[in-house]
Amino acid sequence: MADQDARTAMAVEPPALQVLRWDEPPDGPVLVLLDQTRLPAAETELVCTDVPALVRAIQTLAVRGAPLLGIAGAYGVALAAARGYDVDEAAELLEGARPTAVNLGYGVRLAAEAYRTAVEKGGTEGEAAAAALAAARELHRTDAAGSARMARLGLGLLDELLPGGSLRILTHCNTGALVSGGAGTAFAVALAAHRAGRLRQLWVDETRPLLQGSRLTAYEAARNGMPYSLLADNAAGSLFAAGEVDAVLIGADRIAADGSVANKVGSYPLAVLAKYHHVPFVVVAPGTTVDLGSPDGASIEVEQRPGREVTEVTAPPLPGAAAAARMSVAPPGTRAYNPAFDVTPPELVTAIVTEEGVLSPVTGDGLVELCARSRQVTIS
Repeated sequence: MADQDARTAMAVEPPALQVLRWDEPPDGPVLVLLDQTRLPAAETELVCTDVPALVRAIQTLAVRGAPLLGIAGAYGVALAAARGYDVDEAAELLEGARPTAVNLGYGVRLAAEAYRTAVEKGGTEGEAAAAALAAARELHRTDAAGSARMARLGLGLLDELLPGGSLRILTHCNTGALVSGGAGTAFAVALAAHRAGRLRQLWVDETRPLLQGSRLTAYEAARNGMPYSLLADNAAGSLFAAGEVDAVLIGADRIAADGSVANKVGSYPLAVLAKYHHVPFVVVAPGTTVDLGSPDGASIEVEQRPGREVTEVTAPPLPGAAAAARMSVAPPGTRAYNPAFDVTPPELVTAIVTEEGVLSPVTGDGLVELCARSRQVTIS
């Protein structure tokens, strides 16, 4: 009986994922990442000894997700400083690695500013590097704490919008511990509902073309013992029509000043479906994802990914394999349209949940106020 209890406890709350960590082996500091391109087939770590290696990891999506990219960017600056590389050059490389996720640049600038401030105060290179590392670690810590607050606030919002009964939540892409210093953003809310006994069903969009839903969200849902089902992205409409969705929860890579939300491509069609079927469409993201410098959705640069991600099917590498297996699914020479993100206008968003509170309805003035609260607890 004791063994059964232990298995049940493990299913409810498994050990935390080690997604990103700083390590200091004898030959110098490194940044160690869980290689997300190999999930769910294998949990393999990727060791970055310099910034170009980290940039490659970011661009190939070995490390991904807006909040985690901010953390990785900050640690990348600390890595460059600790190893004696040009910090300004490293910061520029990191900030340009992916254009849409605003958190990446935020984390990079945070650690770089800590480094420069230490230098300006007369600190040694070692002291300046330590300041950059401290800033990265603090961002890591605050992101984890913010994740817990978003989960609590998001579940409270769902209790208000959908009082009583169990919840059937539809989510898109991956927004769990794989993108965060903590339990995640939108996925963390669903996980909180599960742990409160309120999650009846988690509907997981496969999220083509790179299948972050089927490879990563399903992996996290299974790991946490959540009731979930995977669906093809184009099957979502039939779920809404059948009345099988109570709420849509997604994350965000950038939220413009007017409340427009850039998120993984496929999010906007879900918002349209949710509006038509009178289903709450909720965005969960840290305050650092709000970019008041982008006035509206049209001003957000949307990353265009390689066409081969659409024209080929790529399977995660099996344990021991050096590379992923690829198979063409389109005639040779086929051109592909492959935006990584789409933009949902604010009038389709029921609420935005951040660690500092819930904004509903979504307005520019409300975002300014929310950001003002967030910046009060952010490292300057």
